[in-house]
Amino acid sequence: MPELPEVETVRRGLEKLIIGKKVTKVAHDTEKSFPNATADVKEFLIGAMIVGVRRRAKVLLIELSSKYSLVIHLKMTGQLVFVKQLQGDSPAKHSGTASRSDSIEHTSVESLAADVPEASQARSQELRFGAGHPNASLVNELPDKSTRVTFEFDDGSQLFFNDQRKFGWVRLMPTVEVPNINFMQKVGPEPLEADFTWQQFAERFKRRARTSIKAALLDQTVVAGVGNIYADESLWGAKLHPKRLVGTITDAEFKVLHHELREVMNLAIERGGSSDKNYVNAEGKRGGYLSFARVFRREGQTCPRHPDVEIIKFKAAGRGTHICPVCQVE
Repeated sequence: MPELPEVETVRRGLEKLIIGKKVTKVAHDTEKSFPNATADVKEFLIGAMIVGVRRRAKVLLIELSSKYSLVIHLKMTGQLVFVKQLQGDSPAKHSGTASRSDSIEHTSVESLAADVPEASQARSQELRFGAGHPNASLVNELPDKSTRVTFEFDDGSQLFFNDQRKFGWVRLMPTVEVPNINFMQKVGPEPLEADFTWQQFAERFKRRARTSIKAALLDQTVVAGVGNIYADESLWGAKLHPKRLVGTITDAEFKVLHHELREVMNLAIERGGSSDKNYVNAEGKRGGYLSFARVFRREGQTCPRHPDVEIIKFKAAGRGTHICPVCQVE
């Protein structure tokens, strides 16, 4: 499942590529993926300009000039891919979409590509940016069999929402109502906010004193956006066993865990998100973060701190969990 760093990677890329564009057409293959009334789409989406791209926890928010927003949850296998033709007569194949405008400004597109590390011009005729769930749809010709929603903009560029498992969704709703979504009201603070101190971090866990630290980290009502990868990596960094009860963890240990969680998430964002064994990014290259992981998916390999000790894997908080048995003692 895409976690906070993956969604932040999507946000940062799209912010540089789609703000100021006007939506001219939208197509979808299933109401589950795009559960919106046709009348609302016509009135508040078609013809609206994109004015902002934000993120809250693992949810992406694309704000429109109509004072509506597209609320996007990638869930397990969602991804967003932006494609803009640089030359040629038609955009990425998409039956039923409007023809490309002939007035694309090449210098503007090329400057955007330079500003977005994940953007690629590997195909000589297109600019492409893709992020989210790691699979080949990031580089495939689109739409493909996993494409659920396609947005077309006034310059002929397109944004594809792909989702193999069909668990994700794109909802159109008034921007003022977004904070009232049940999830938004329950989700905890953003762990990467500059003013989110270790003291505030520790305080969030106190109500979960009888819960294991890994289960508490994965609880989105405690802190937002932490998933299995970053829980394992930060706990290793802090030398904490995942099954330790929250009530046994000292303030000094919480201070270290706060630091380690922020470090590992920022590293993942810098690397463009985590990579899966089948990962290929928008440049056709394998993703970067997991090659730097210390414990996650390294079972049987040696601990970076203890070259004579192997990482082990077991179940904790219902998830596959990786630790060093010397660094992290229960």
